[in-house]
Amino acid sequence: MTSAAAAEVPPTPAAPRPRKSVTGTRKTVAALFLLPALVLLGALVVYPIGYSVVRSFYNQSGDGFAGIDNYKSLFTDDGIRTALKNNIIWVVFAPTIATALGLIFAVLTERVRWGTAFKLVVFMPMAISMLAAGIIFRLVYDQDPDKGVANAVWVGIHDTFAESSAFPKAHPGRQSPLEPRSGGFITKSPVQAGQSVTLPLVGVAPDQMPDSAKKAVQAKAEPGKVTGTAWQDFTRGKGVGKLGQVDTGELGYAGMKIEAVKDGKVVDSTKVRDDGTFTLSDKAGGAQLRLPASNFKEPYNGLDWLGPSLVTPAIIGSYIWMWAGFAMVLIAAGLAGVPRELLEAARVDGASEWQVFRRVTVPLLAPVLAVVTVTLMINVLKVFDLVFIIAPGSAQDDANVLALELYRKGFSEDQPGIASAIAVFLLLLVIPVMLFNVRRLRREVRR
Repeated sequence: MTSAAAAEVPPTPAAPRPRKSVTGTRKTVAALFLLPALVLLGALVVYPIGYSVVRSFYNQSGDGFAGIDNYKSLFTDDGIRTALKNNIIWVVFAPTIATALGLIFAVLTERVRWGTAFKLVVFMPMAISMLAAGIIFRLVYDQDPDKGVANAVWVGIHDTFAESSAFPKAHPGRQSPLEPRSGGFITKSPVQAGQSVTLPLVGVAPDQMPDSAKKAVQAKAEPGKVTGTAWQDFTRGKGVGKLGQVDTGELGYAGMKIEAVKDGKVVDSTKVRDDGTFTLSDKAGGAQLRLPASNFKEPYNGLDWLGPSLVTPAIIGSYIWMWAGFAMVLIAAGLAGVPRELLEAARVDGASEWQVFRRVTVPLLAPVLAVVTVTLMINVLKVFDLVFIIAPGSAQDDANVLALELYRKGFSEDQPGIASAIAVFLLLLVIPVMLFNVRRLRREVRR
């Protein structure tokens, strides 16, 4: 039995041989190959970070130790506090909106026939540098509707519902029967039925008159009615034409509103015809004729996109235009890996498309959405180019962000200590977000 038992004992396995590296070299040789990369990493990353940390504790000249005074300035300097507030706005809104738009584009383009072409168009702004995008949107947000696309669209929509006046600069000339009142003009004395009234105005260039305006005609008196003419009492050429009289070639104020006011109440109203003539009923007898302020309202020029109140949202809009395509491409890649049988099973169970999207698609894409959002958060913490280029000098203080304030403190104001403190503060803000992203990526790899 002893010999049999001995025969059943399995042989002792041989000790594992030491594993060699893939290249067959020793660790010291591998380290030598890595040394150039490590030297570059130290020179381009580690040394600048270390120098910035040290420099942030010194004064403006760099000769004296300032302690934490530079870091105190981060929370006491008005410019830095504004920059910090704007950075919070950027971090909250820019990544969220860009990721949401990327998700919508990625989901919708799956059902669009020309989805690939659409993705290409949306992603195309990523090929443009921040400098070029800043120049483009500086023009887009121009205050002049004839130059700025944003205001051209906004003014077009506004004028569709509230048409502006064609006579913003019109006003009475010399010896006029009109006097100013409440933003408009009114006759100095009441008019009577059967009377023909002249309402001469000046101040509108001939090329600015409405296209429908025709040569003015002296209105004829009509029994029981108040008639009159409102026209441009100006004829080109020295000594040509008579003041207060309708002369050949002078144009009528087509479309101007005329009101008859008696005891503070409007008893009748009409609009001037193309030839400048108008007619009011017998109710206008004994009333004063008023040209209301609406006739002289300045044309609407849109929003001041680059003004103090809208400059930050406007610049965030340009950032979203650039980076929504980036978010769309990453989310579309994640969407391609979603098991289609889960979506079909939800539809078979009676779920609507909105329920499938909200309860199935979005939860399955949660890891990708988190990576995209965190990546964009890191990116917006360092935003500089767009703010520097788009915001005009008058609004740059209101649009300020930490990266721009770092540049201004370091170069414009010659305060390298405070600039270094801002750089270290930015690094401290970015590190937690980077660690979160790295941990999430590692977790995905383990799965």
